[in-house]
Amino acid sequence: MPFEIIRNDITKVKADAIVNAANAKLQQGGGVCGAIFAAAGAEDLQKECDAIGGCAVGGAVITKGYNLPADYIIHVVGPIWHGGDKNEEALLRNAYNNALGLAKEYGLQSIAFPLISAGIYGYPKEQALKAATQTIQAFLAENDMLVTLVVYDNKAFEISEKLFNSVTQYIEENFEDEYPSPKNRRMMQDFELREMQANENLYEFDMAYFSVNATEITPAFADEKGSRSLEDIKLDETFSTMLLRLIDEKGETDAVVYGRANIDRRLFSKIRNNENYRPSKSTAFALAIALKLNLDETKDLLLRAGMAISHSTYFDVIVEYFIKESNYNIFEINETLFAFEQPLLGM
Repeated sequence: MPFEIIRNDITKVKADAIVNAANAKLQQGGGVCGAIFAAAGAEDLQKECDAIGGCAVGGAVITKGYNLPADYIIHVVGPIWHGGDKNEEALLRNAYNNALGLAKEYGLQSIAFPLISAGIYGYPKEQALKAATQTIQAFLAENDMLVTLVVYDNKAFEISEKLFNSVTQYIEENFEDEYPSPKNRRMMQDFELREMQANENLYEFDMAYFSVNATEITPAFADEKGSRSLEDIKLDETFSTMLLRLIDEKGETDAVVYGRANIDRRLFSKIRNNENYRPSKSTAFALAIALKLNLDETKDLLLRAGMAISHSTYFDVIVEYFIKESNYNIFEINETLFAFEQPLLGM
């Protein structure tokens, strides 16, 4: 099951368990810990925590959720930041792994984390995020669970300055205002027509995407060298048939692909079993990322679903940036999309 990032108050998140960034004595504190105790019912929760007695740094214990929407609270103790040379990263990763292990032991299907240690414990947010996502990603490669990272506001979430600046520059160079020219207006009209046809389950090839001359037919979105010919594109393929063909050609398995795509196996099963399945753009992009398609291949796959990459949306431009960079880490892509307040891939 997928990993998602949301902006919310963790005490209001409906999940089998939420994670409390606790102190070693399991006493009601400030910040996230104080908010969780208050929302759960501080008196009852404190009694259960007192009976447990405490928790080591990097460890995890579980209690009932009491008045929370979640059934359980998993209390983890993250490390205090001392400059990075006191085993902080290993302890932080242990905190996530132990919480996930408890959730698995209890048979839970969903768990929601705050960004552990990134508040009053002073852990640099960018490094805390990297440790969290890498640990969760490794767990999800072997396990089925919906894992949510909950951040309260923009100040609680940071991607690397280098990545942020690179994506910002790419957006500035490639983003186009809606309908800035007759050419782009024509492209948007074609896109809208294609969307309408797809909604009616018409998967016929859209000739509006082709320019015809005396010697050949090439896609209007092909690169300047016209590297793809009409023979390169199988006109009778739907999104589903093309996807399954690509999985076979690249020697991948279904489980690897839907895992990399950050989508639920039940959704993937719907795609596999319905030749005319029409995915959302988020799902289509996610599967292109999972298969490590280049930009031309991605455009072809999107076309099967009646879609195109638009330079008038930040979402499309950001995903295009990562494809051009051959960066197919969907966790990093989603972190960046979240930082730019865009929808996430997969799920």
